[in-house]
Amino acid sequence: MSQLKIGITGNIGSGKTTVSHLFELLDIQVFNSDDQAKAVMTTDQELISGIKAAFGEQAYLPGGALDRKYIANIVFNDQAALTRLNGLVHPAVFRAFDAWVGSNHAAPYVMKEAAILFESGSYKDCDHTILVTAPTDVRLQRVAKRDGISLDEAAARNARQMPEKEKRQLATFEVVNDNTQLVIPQVLKMHQHFLELAAAKA
Repeated sequence: MSQLKIGITGNIGSGKTTVSHLFELLDIQVFNSDDQAKAVMTTDQELISGIKAAFGEQAYLPGGALDRKYIANIVFNDQAALTRLNGLVHPAVFRAFDAWVGSNHAAPYVMKEAAILFESGSYKDCDHTILVTAPTDVRLQRVAKRDGISLDEAAARNARQMPEKEKRQLATFEVVNDNTQLVIPQVLKMHQHFLELAAAKA
């Protein structure tokens, strides 16, 4: 049977990375889509060709590294260009995830962490999804403190994401990380549930 795949996401300041680390402490492998999106831009030849075709050969430096400043200058104020770039990157991340799952086939289940799990449609490739949530004011305070920005700047970043209530309708499970409820017991309960699901699927 195919392996159990769990997606995990959350809006900025929710603590999704912290929750992912808790699963890693339980010896569960976590695929970080945001890190992989950066990596595939210099390793996936199909993607490299696509970026050069869309943005020019100068998108890459002579040594093969992506010229991030050049790309950022193009997509920062051009939504169509950003959409085009995402349309190239997302399939490459999907390919990397499929290859990664194959290399972790012995694990009872694996996790895919992605900031835009629902927006990119990659949640459809997962058996279940976890949404890490916290009240908006709590999340904005965390982001402002973490990144050294104002609450207004944090709010502007948050406004560019799919609203939490919409993600909640799509998610299978929810971890509440609101500074009042303990997170570890929630993670342990889900871990046990996923092990049981994986055993039933095997």
